[in-house]
Amino acid sequence: MSKLNFLFEPKHIAVIGASRSPQKIGFAILDNIIKSGFPGDIYPVNPHEDEIAGYKCYRSIQEIGAPIDQAVISVPVSRSIQVAEECGEAGVKGLVVITAGFKEIGKDGLKQEQQLLEICHRYNMRMLGPNCVGLMDTHTPLNASFAKGFPDEGNISFISQSGAMLVSILDWSFEMGIGFSRFISLGNKADLTEVDFIESCAADPQTKVILCYVEDIADGKRFIEVCSEASKHKPIIILKSGTSSAGAQAASSHTGALAGSDRAYETAFKQCGVLRADSISELFDLARAFSTLPLPRQSRVAIVTNAGGPAIVATDAVEKYGLKMARFTKDTIDKLRNNLPAEANIYNPVDIIGDAKNDRYHFAIEAVLEDQSVDSALVLLCPAAVTEPEKTAETIVTLKNRYSTKPVMAVYMGGKTLAEGKNYLIENAVPTFTFPEPSVRSLQGMFNYAEYIRNIHPPAPVNLSGIDCTAVRKIMNDVLADHRVVLLGHEASAVMAAYGIPVSRSYLARTEEEACQISRNIGLPVVLKISSPRIAHKTDVGGVEIGLHGEDDVKKAFRRIIEKVSYFLPDAPVYGVEVQSMVDDGVEVIIGMSRDIQFGPLLVFGLGGIYVNLIEDVTFRLASALVTEEEVKKMISETKAYTLLKGYRGKKPADLETLTAAILRTARLVTDFEEITEMDINPVRVHTHGATALDVKITIEKKE
Repeated sequence: MSKLNFLFEPKHIAVIGASRSPQKIGFAILDNIIKSGFPGDIYPVNPHEDEIAGYKCYRSIQEIGAPIDQAVISVPVSRSIQVAEECGEAGVKGLVVITAGFKEIGKDGLKQEQQLLEICHRYNMRMLGPNCVGLMDTHTPLNASFAKGFPDEGNISFISQSGAMLVSILDWSFEMGIGFSRFISLGNKADLTEVDFIESCAADPQTKVILCYVEDIADGKRFIEVCSEASKHKPIIILKSGTSSAGAQAASSHTGALAGSDRAYETAFKQCGVLRADSISELFDLARAFSTLPLPRQSRVAIVTNAGGPAIVATDAVEKYGLKMARFTKDTIDKLRNNLPAEANIYNPVDIIGDAKNDRYHFAIEAVLEDQSVDSALVLLCPAAVTEPEKTAETIVTLKNRYSTKPVMAVYMGGKTLAEGKNYLIENAVPTFTFPEPSVRSLQGMFNYAEYIRNIHPPAPVNLSGIDCTAVRKIMNDVLADHRVVLLGHEASAVMAAYGIPVSRSYLARTEEEACQISRNIGLPVVLKISSPRIAHKTDVGGVEIGLHGEDDVKKAFRRIIEKVSYFLPDAPVYGVEVQSMVDDGVEVIIGMSRDIQFGPLLVFGLGGIYVNLIEDVTFRLASALVTEEEVKKMISETKAYTLLKGYRGKKPADLETLTAAILRTARLVTDFEEITEMDINPVRVHTHGATALDVKITIEKKE
């Protein structure tokens, strides 16, 4: 049972601020509750009235004397704190605070909102809002909102951070014939958030599809946990606004620059099975598809059409969205050849030509749906003099129901002359579109979700031995004690080694003699790099010397580096020069991390080296949800770098097992140490056997 049933299925509901005046929101809320057919007890509360709409009116909620599951509050903001306190004292389980004038108006409003939340916590009440439209449940039924109208009963739950979006969609749904199970207006999300309602709707037997419009997500970690579980049972489709690059964070690392403002949301949705809609129309296209159709077994699509041009557009869309055109069996092709006109195209797409009436549509649709190599069907109809849109609509509905394991969609490309047929299709639960591309996009969404469900497996345990947290903690403390936030190269390489991430160890030399001694210890040839927390790109200032085969070379290189850096960046603090062994060739990749404010550490993997930001051959995962070797290998396979790693043009394949372990260990490192804000391991050179991190940059912050 849902933890929020007292909101959606209350037995006793109070409307505080109920009014006789049709101009008042308190009137609209009470009127909506009554007209929705709510079967429980209704208690209007208004100290200035004795009776409203035939119901006894109470001066305060304490006067009611009955247990109240839900109190809908519509009083001036100046009275809201007192009213909430009274509700708490009366034992109310949940508040729906319609009243506006809280944090959305600034500092004073925020202070009052915090008081409201403190009262809810003190009395163990849950709160929707404030500054919300309310909520609805068509199966209770209950309309505890001030929206105009009540949705038709259906199986779609819609959760919206925007009240205007909610009431607009409600009004639109009457015209489109879409039914809903629940409508939820989140308002300011002071207490209950989209995550709470996703969890509740996932437990609701009347909800088949969960839709969300959100502008932000407050608790990213819980969002991942709840959606990962909920999406195993029901599709969650989210329209996330605020995706422009204007919100991108400033970052000094490659990873931070690549991450941008929207990458973490995109990655979070992908990892927990959430489908992301790019527009309002797509959000509801997907909702209609999921609410009325079965999931496709595979990605093979058959198209039946009476016009060539639209069929080509649809075929292009199938390829664009990663689906496949079905290849019919010989029996199907023979059947189509023997029963369709000679001018018809019997291969996919099946073009039954412009003079096709209903009987020809019936034959062709049934023939392709009978074919076991077809997973879903798209029926295109363009208006012609002999077209029978109404009869064909009846045929589509009949065959959709007969072949109930395969999704069937319709594209009626026209307006007035096709309206009656289109309406019949919509009324009989056939997703119907005016143009082909949105229909194919909906099929893609259904296939992607079906693939996600099919590929859910219990994660195999990952054993990461040989991790030395104590050593890393000491390095972090020493860096902060030195009033720095950027680790020097030798410190960063020591962190890698402590977590078993293969690295070419870097050692700090403060003099030429120390550089020579280190070179003797680690073995020539070596590389020298400037050691300064202020210099991110060392080669740009002459701070790197490679291929040093003798101690004389090392001394000269040491001097050159110091001289060049002093010339180009005279104010940069220099700690010395780092000495590293030369490393064999391999495929250069990047492993990085940028910590997102909502979702935590966001990992990046892709083609590395100096062109990483230019080429941007990268893929992302949230470290907190990256728990299996299988997921890491999938991450690697999503990049063009994977082609090189597998072995390209006769080269031997690189060591993918070592690379996979390095990514898993990086995920563990940035999860264990929250003070790491950005990290680049670039390049990591992956060899035929083994791998080596050559350059590591780690930025930290002090945790209070």
